[in-house]
Amino acid sequence: MVGFPTFFCTFAPMEDRKKHIVFIVNPISGTRSKEGLRSLIEQYIDGERYEWRIARTEYAGHAAVIASQCVNERVDICVAVGGDGTVNEVARSLVRSRTALGIVPCGSGNGLARHLCLPMDMKGALEMINQGRIERFDYGLINRQPFFCTCGMGFDAFISLKFAEAGKRGMVTYVENVLKEGLKYKPDTYTIRDETGTHSLKAFLITCANAAQYGNNAYIAPGASMQDGLMDIIVMEPFNVVEAPKLAMDLFAKTLSSNSRIKTFQARRVHIERSMPGAIHYDGDPLNMGTEIDVEMRHLGLRAIVNPAAIEDRAEPNKMVNALSSIVNSVNRIIVK
Repeated sequence: MVGFPTFFCTFAPMEDRKKHIVFIVNPISGTRSKEGLRSLIEQYIDGERYEWRIARTEYAGHAAVIASQCVNERVDICVAVGGDGTVNEVARSLVRSRTALGIVPCGSGNGLARHLCLPMDMKGALEMINQGRIERFDYGLINRQPFFCTCGMGFDAFISLKFAEAGKRGMVTYVENVLKEGLKYKPDTYTIRDETGTHSLKAFLITCANAAQYGNNAYIAPGASMQDGLMDIIVMEPFNVVEAPKLAMDLFAKTLSSNSRIKTFQARRVHIERSMPGAIHYDGDPLNMGTEIDVEMRHLGLRAIVNPAAIEDRAEPNKMVNALSSIVNSVNRIIVK
């Protein structure tokens, strides 16, 4: 890949020089068209303050390679234009560097962009980049694999694997897989060790959350912060067909932590043992791992462009969905009786 001209690497004093932005575009990721990006950049990125260029990925993992080169060339901002997988590729090459992450969300979930309260449209996202407000955030490692929103094992990792195998993106494909596989999925037995002790349990899924949601406004950890040095660990206990609608409603009502099938705690690091190897996911991407899994947080190791009006999503319950969830819960109690 062609790098910046030599003069990009010879900088004037910070207050006098233009900042440099690279837009890393994954042409095939996500569900949204990236047509018109160049003209929008020309319209909304201030040419008096910024030099910019577009780099397009050509193969899986290429976004991480481009972002690493940008760090070496002391680029100020690397912008991931794509879905959550592209964001993860770019971000993992930027940790512990001076290069900040920007996001133009084009995916089906857009978990990190939503947590950072970034607009979901290109115009709005570019306006945030142009404002240039940068904050530091935590990131996580699952067996040394970086993640920024969530990682986990159990049913959500299994569905991530099915989703990847489907070859189609979007919420419809995701829901189809959840409905098809959910009720026949067999929970596993886990042993979790953290700073407070060891716990053995059977679980439908275990999620380690740095951010509040999976994406698509599905809030697995409504109270999670990316600046506290802690992850929220969510254990979903096995449930029956009657309880499933209530769990789904709570996920979108931002009230999952109040559900009786959910156990949550916080930790800086955990060691998890399970009975068999299998899939895990990191920011929605599946990967097969063994029976022993280490998850840990790295405090404030990523610089990222944010929305000046709202740095992190403070997930207040959705009143309408919460009311519907309460109705479903009442119906469940009647059925159980």
